[in-house]
Amino acid sequence: MRYFIELSYQGKHYHGWQKQANEISVQEIIEKALSLLLKEEISVIGCGRTDAGVHARQFFLHFDVEKEIDKEKLKYQLNSFLPEDIGIFQVIRVSEEAHARFNAISRSYQYRISLAKNVFENDLSLQLNQVDLNIEKMNEAAALLMHYTDFKCFSRSKTDVKTYDCKITEAYWKLNGQRLDFYITSNRFLRNMVRAVVGTLLEVGKERMTLDEFINVIESRDRMKAGASVKAKGLYLTRVTYPDSILIE
Repeated sequence: MRYFIELSYQGKHYHGWQKQANEISVQEIIEKALSLLLKEEISVIGCGRTDAGVHARQFFLHFDVEKEIDKEKLKYQLNSFLPEDIGIFQVIRVSEEAHARFNAISRSYQYRISLAKNVFENDLSLQLNQVDLNIEKMNEAAALLMHYTDFKCFSRSKTDVKTYDCKITEAYWKLNGQRLDFYITSNRFLRNMVRAVVGTLLEVGKERMTLDEFINVIESRDRMKAGASVKAKGLYLTRVTYPDSILIE
């Protein structure tokens, strides 16, 4: 039987989602908890990979188990057993073919920037104190992203993807008091893509890059021409959507 788990986590203490040698990951912590609670070896597959230090307000994984489980009981047990920076929202029974990664229709990210020193946001946002940004120009540049599909210029150089095509359906900046937030939604994202996009848009905001130069970066397909990637601590995976057809209940 296959189940989805909807969860959230703060990424500060983890080397990303994906399990790896000699580094602690969210996947490893959850697999150990599930294996102990369900009394069988459990492997999980996540809806994507978040880099070290990246947070997730909404994340999904799937796993298989031999017998039907009490979903509410497992949710309670996991929340009691897992560390305080990982939280479980729900356990969902899905069809046997449902896949947390491949069945996702869209993913949304938020990037948070503090425009004034905020000691409570230090680990959760990029601190840009006393930096003048042309937010109007940043939004004009962000809107241009939706006119393109090939984003090799924002991808990590060494990657095994077969295509750099992504369909971005939303990209904009919003000022919330002394915090500036970037929102972006796409059918898929490349490794390091959002952090590279934000870093390049900040070059536009600081008026070190014109809109024409921003277009040239995208069309060049050259990562070296784009801006530097911003820090991981300001990045949040906020929403993952799936078709209703994968649900059993």
